[in-house]
Amino acid sequence: MILAYVGLGSNLDDRESLIRQAAELIGAVRLSAIVESEPWGYEHQPRFLNAVAEIETVLGPRQLLDHLFDVERRLGRERVGPRWGPRTIDLDLLLYGDETIDEPGLIVPHPYLLQRRFVLEPLAELIPAQKIPGNGTVSEALAEIQSES
Repeated sequence: MILAYVGLGSNLDDRESLIRQAAELIGAVRLSAIVESEPWGYEHQPRFLNAVAEIETVLGPRQLLDHLFDVERRLGRERVGPRWGPRTIDLDLLLYGDETIDEPGLIVPHPYLLQRRFVLEPLAELIPAQKIPGNGTVSEALAEIQSES
């Protein structure tokens, strides 16, 4: 069994309900608080709700990513429009155990993890002392991004 962490975000429809449904569908054993955040990467869109889910999985990282994409589709996600644009649900594989993965279409830790306060804050709620492969702890990463603000 591997512990993995998934970022959940939504800025369309019933945002909180979609995050809670997605958490259930991916088998979250813990879910951080749900926080509201400004859009990142594409600013002209509604505000997001974000959370992080902890899951226990026997799936390999690629199979887990495929499962996350399937859940997105089931909850109405359509990959159209601008990159980082509005979406019913967004599921990002943030951490997969203590593995570092870099292959086409799958990078873990998530390539933007250290730049996104809206991910680091809920992740720090769940696992503040967890080391991010190739970096410091989640708390240290959050302190770094907070000092830049």
